[in-house]
Amino acid sequence: MLTKRIIPCLDIKNGRTVKGINFKDLKDAGDPIQLVIWYTKQGADELIFLDITATNEERKTLISLVKEISRHINIPFTVGGGIKEEKDVELLLNAGADKISINTAAFKNPNLLEDLSKRFGSQCIVLAIDTKYEANEWWVYLNGGRISTHTRTLDWAKEGTSRGAGEVLLTSMNHDGTKNGFALDITRKISENIYTPVIASGGAGKLEDFFTIFNKGKADAALAASIFHYREIEIPKLKCYLNRLDIPIRTEYTNNINPNDKF
Repeated sequence: MLTKRIIPCLDIKNGRTVKGINFKDLKDAGDPIQLVIWYTKQGADELIFLDITATNEERKTLISLVKEISRHINIPFTVGGGIKEEKDVELLLNAGADKISINTAAFKNPNLLEDLSKRFGSQCIVLAIDTKYEANEWWVYLNGGRISTHTRTLDWAKEGTSRGAGEVLLTSMNHDGTKNGFALDITRKISENIYTPVIASGGAGKLEDFFTIFNKGKADAALAASIFHYREIEIPKLKCYLNRLDIPIRTEYTNNINPNDKF
C-alpha cells in the first residue's frame, strides 16, 4: 500500500507567505524560506508553492524565490501560479521545481496538459482545481477563485487526468481556512473516479481531520497551511497519530515524539 503524504502549502503574495479564509482576507504567515527550512526538518513529505496572484495579475511565477527555496529543500517541490506555456514549465524545473501545478491555463486550453505531459512526463504535471459547492453541485473556479464556471468539478477532473495530468490538487473554497475539516464528499468522489493520486486541500484544523480525509475521503495526500505555519499542529506529532491509527505514513521523523503522549 502506498504511503499517504503530508504536504505543507506556501501561498505566496509579494514574496511573503500568506493565508486567508475562503480565499479572502489574506494575512501574513511568515518568511517562505524560514518555513521551508522548518518543514524540511519536520519531515514533510512534499512542499507546494503557489504564487496565488500571478494569474490574476497576468505575470509569471517568482522564479528567483523558487531558486532560493530549492537551495534549502530536499523533498519533492511543486510550484504553481501564472503557468501558461511549455517555456514556463521549463524555467521552473530548471529553477529547482520537481513538479508544476497548473490551473486556469489548463482549463482554458486543455490541450496544454497533453503537450506538457508528453514533453515533461505526466508525473510532473499536477492539475490544480479550485472548487466551490453551490446550487447542490461542486463547480470549478478560475483565477484564484475569482471566476466561476459552469463546469462540474468531477467532469473536469476526469478530463484533465485523461489528457495527461498525473495528479489532482483539489481545493475546496468552502472549506479553505475554516479549520472545520476537509471536503469529504467531493474528495472521495474524485478519488473513486480517476486513476491518479488526489491531494485534498482546504479545511484542516485538527489531527482527526487528516485521519478522516485519508480513511473516508480516500485522499492520497493531505495539504494544509495555517495549522502548520502557526505550529498549531507539528508534522511529527501528526504522523505519529496517523501511524497509531494504521494509516500508512512515513514515520522516520517521529523519533522525538513520546509514545505515551495523548493526542
